[in-house]
Amino acid sequence: MRWSTLIPLVLVLSSVPARATVLVPADLAELTRDAQAIVHGRVIAVESQWSEGRRRSIETLVTLQVEDHLKGQFGSEVTFRVPGGQLGPYRTIMPGAPVFGERDEVIVFLAWRGPSVPWLVGLGQGVYRVTTSADGMRHVRPGVPLSRTGIPQPVVRGAAGGALDLRAFETAVQTLASRGAR
Repeated sequence: MRWSTLIPLVLVLSSVPARATVLVPADLAELTRDAQAIVHGRVIAVESQWSEGRRRSIETLVTLQVEDHLKGQFGSEVTFRVPGGQLGPYRTIMPGAPVFGERDEVIVFLAWRGPSVPWLVGLGQGVYRVTTSADGMRHVRPGVPLSRTGIPQPVVRGAAGGALDLRAFETAVQTLASRGAR
């Protein structure tokens, strides 16, 4: 092939936009500051749907039965959206987006604009899973993704540390929220 043909071909191919998801690690203070609401609750419904807009993809609506409001107020239930999900034979996967199952107990950091459905701050970074140990103590675990069956998966490189006492975590979040509440 001649250079006069190859160079324009390379230029055309390199002009195709690249798409990627980049998550900047956020600490608890940043998540609390950026969230308009922080809710502790149990998942009571998970429903996938086609997202609105020009790019057709699937998103999942997750509904929580609220146990406690750590920041903001939503009432006894809150529904938020997560990119990705499955509708029949179609599936959309978004790296960094958590998967929820009914009965999961979580603390979520939520944001929204205008009259829209809330979303997670920092995708999976904005979800803390609540677990109960054999001795009955309740803990939160950041960075521990759960499968649809609710079985913890291996923690991967970059995932946050171990379990934190639930009450101490809630107190820390409420303290941070009171210092920089919106």
